[in-house]
Amino acid sequence: MKERMMSELKKSPLHDRHESLGAKFAEFGGWSMPLQYAGIVSEHKAVRDGVGIFDVSHLGKARIKGPGAIDFLNSAITNDTGKIAVGQAQYTLLCNAEGGVVDDLIWYWLADDEAFLIPNAANTAEVVRLLADAAPEGLSITNEHDDYAVLAVQGPKSDETLAALGLPVGHDYMRFDTSVLDGVQLTVCRTGYTGERGYELVVPAADAAAVWDAVLAAGEPYGIVPAGLGARDTLRTEMGYPLHGQDLRPDVSAGQCGVGWAIGWRKDAFWGDEALRAERAAGPALRLTGLLAQGRGIPRPHMTVVHESAEVGEVTSGTFSPTLAKGIALALLPPSLVPGTAVSVLVRGREEPFEVVKPPFVTPGVRSS
Repeated sequence: MKERMMSELKKSPLHDRHESLGAKFAEFGGWSMPLQYAGIVSEHKAVRDGVGIFDVSHLGKARIKGPGAIDFLNSAITNDTGKIAVGQAQYTLLCNAEGGVVDDLIWYWLADDEAFLIPNAANTAEVVRLLADAAPEGLSITNEHDDYAVLAVQGPKSDETLAALGLPVGHDYMRFDTSVLDGVQLTVCRTGYTGERGYELVVPAADAAAVWDAVLAAGEPYGIVPAGLGARDTLRTEMGYPLHGQDLRPDVSAGQCGVGWAIGWRKDAFWGDEALRAERAAGPALRLTGLLAQGRGIPRPHMTVVHESAEVGEVTSGTFSPTLAKGIALALLPPSLVPGTAVSVLVRGREEPFEVVKPPFVTPGVRSS
């Protein structure tokens, strides 16, 4: 049954490459993607110390084009498009009327009237549908999910790796440039989900294998390793980055999820703004915060958090931190539980000690020069 279900999943254009590298696969947003190759811990540490390459082609791709495209996008997303310009990317949210998070995504400002969106895999069709239903006449909203692959080259040696191929590096965080590699036109954006300095390459799907091979060869002197989505999860959790479907959900307001910095409160309106403004004025009942193990307990999603013998919330993301060699978690808890507060997490029926902390759990290198 499991084999049949996996066979029904969509596959990356790099699937054959992953098989040849001995990858173990798992389901991510309807796609069969590499969970790990040599091992999650070794891949995690390679990205923190050197450089790794991830296939994140399961992420969505969509395009908005036409007169007023950017103004329309600004009326829908939470962040303020006026904070950036052509050639820059921006993290933002798309919310429902109740302020819950339909998706979090990054958009690239390609031209005056054109934007390229990268939503989460499972949400792409819904994001496109919602935008298309609301778009004025003259705007095209196209789903290009299968047209492109996305490769994430992450780690302190990512610049050296890409520079060896003649690709542009060194641009500011959340800026992108276009380039050509052996006849393949691609976009190089200084973004990533690991907390390390790095880049994401948006490549035509048909050319993904050639680019993957070239990056692996160029990174060999720097110890590059292929890394799976298991390491991507431990890396992002160490940074306190929320994951849609766990920390970000349609039934949890954007104001509770620790991403208030991605809400343009000075904008006139955006989807879900009335509910979010009302919650902001009243103060959210819960906030996403960090938990650091004081013992050997390893937290997992949905585990109960206890304070002074009362259940106060639940873990949304939890894992073992390879960097700290301790359990870490993100959890939705009452704002009264400030950093330094001692709590417990019910791990397999036992109360394990944790401390409330403010993420990130480790020092980020994403903005390093």
